[in-house]
Amino acid sequence: MLSSFGAPLNVAVVGSNGGIGQALHSALATAPNVAHAFALSRAAGDGPEDVYLDIEDEASIAAAARKLAERVQAIDLVIVATGILHDGADMQPEKALRTLDPASMERAFRVNATGPALVAKHFLPLLPRDHKAAFAALSARVASISDNGLGGWYAYRASKAALNMLIRNMSIELARRHPMALCVGLHPGTVDTRLSAPFQRGVSGEKLFTPARSAGHLLDVLDRLGPADSGGVFAWDGQRIPE
Repeated sequence: MLSSFGAPLNVAVVGSNGGIGQALHSALATAPNVAHAFALSRAAGDGPEDVYLDIEDEASIAAAARKLAERVQAIDLVIVATGILHDGADMQPEKALRTLDPASMERAFRVNATGPALVAKHFLPLLPRDHKAAFAALSARVASISDNGLGGWYAYRASKAALNMLIRNMSIELARRHPMALCVGLHPGTVDTRLSAPFQRGVSGEKLFTPARSAGHLLDVLDRLGPADSGGVFAWDGQRIPE
């Protein structure tokens, strides 16, 4: 796993309490070439590699980065596995423009775009400069502007599209200081998690992934990508998603 990164690896999963985040952390924590697998979330436990981080609170993001910097010399891989599409009756994906709610849209941008960007702000300086490293954030195929033929889901589509632009911007700056590192977005597919649960009707069994299967695909994709791919968004099968 992640053999192109070298060993031993120090990795951090932000949003490790979510379905995909848990699966990613579990896979990385048991990989033989991973020395430290930090689990960062609001629900952080009391384990030696559990660290509190609230994606909507920059102070907690900065504090988490400082804690990791005190523990290890560098972080080889940072994966942001957070995201929000719905939250009970207060937040649902829009079917039409008339249902657009400014508070829901603002929260979607805080969680899906601003939060990952702030993680990058504080964690990209921790990446090593002498070998392959990566910063990755979960994006979505529905964030593709050119591939949008259905409409709807205004806040989610727009916030994830904003994330993709941030990833592109950050990749340019990252290349100046960490030329062997990459910054990418990852589309995990349709995964059987709380986020997708209300929208799984009509999804065939072979296209509905378990979190573990999705995590395995995503880590394989990261293993195959190189600095030349930095700034792009890639699906679970390695295909680049159109902008």
